Amino acid sequence: MNIARVSQAVFAATLIGVGILGLIRGDFTAVWDPVPKSLPARDALAYLCALISLACGIGLLWQRTAVFAVRVLLGYLLLWLLLLRVPGVLLSFTIGFWWSACKTAVMVSAAWVLYVRFADDWDRQRLAFVAGDQGLRIARALYGLALIPFGIAHFLYLKETAVLVPGWLPAPVAWAYLTGGAYIAAGLAVLINVYARMASALSALQTGLITLLVWVPMMLTGHPSAFQWGEIVVSVVLTASSWVVAESFSSRTRI
Repeated sequence: MNIARVSQAVFAATLIGVGILGLIRGDFTAVWDPVPKSLPARDALAYLCALISLACGIGLLWQRTAVFAVRVLLGYLLLWLLLLRVPGVLLSFTIGFWWSACKTAVMVSAAWVLYVRFADDWDRQRLAFVAGDQGLRIARALYGLALIPFGIAHFLYLKETAVLVPGWLPAPVAWAYLTGGAYIAAGLAVLINVYARMASALSALQTGLITLLVWVPMMLTGHPSAFQWGEIVVSVVLTASSWVVAESFSSRTRI
């Protein structure tokens, strides 16, 4: 099949959208933020992020170009995680640093799953630890680890989370607790590989529902602030990334 499967195509479409948005803005989108103002060649790096998102997204739409696109994407995202996110997490235990690191980690997980899927013989022979079954397990574990701070954030920012619950749903605080606890439980289940397939599917579904019920109506009927627009973009990317990871657990999916 020359055209990508649905989850991969949706992930590719989000990358294309992020790339186009970055080129239009001439700055980092919320997917890449925060980036220190003092970073050398910051403006050039912003355009590089946009171009890589756009090019890799287009490349992932076809099988012939997918392997090269996902190599570039995974390598770039890993560098971003290791150089710009991990140091912040180690130096500060605030939820802001953890949130930034975790959204990058979810994208890394999705790119890694796709890399394992499309790895050719050269990758499997020379990079077996990354491109084989062990790499797939690491990608899934990274995803599970990233979900836990998402859930913790719901508890730490309970008031802010409850306000986002749609008005037609009763007991917004209870929904904030429920969704936060669900992320934590799903993350632990994926990490210890107990009901991991179900947990990953439900976490992807929950992220998708949050996108549809919270952020899409706000975008269509309200006047989102710059921060809220950033959250909308991030939520869409996280939904697509989570779908890719969840699909890797399916017994019908060939990896």
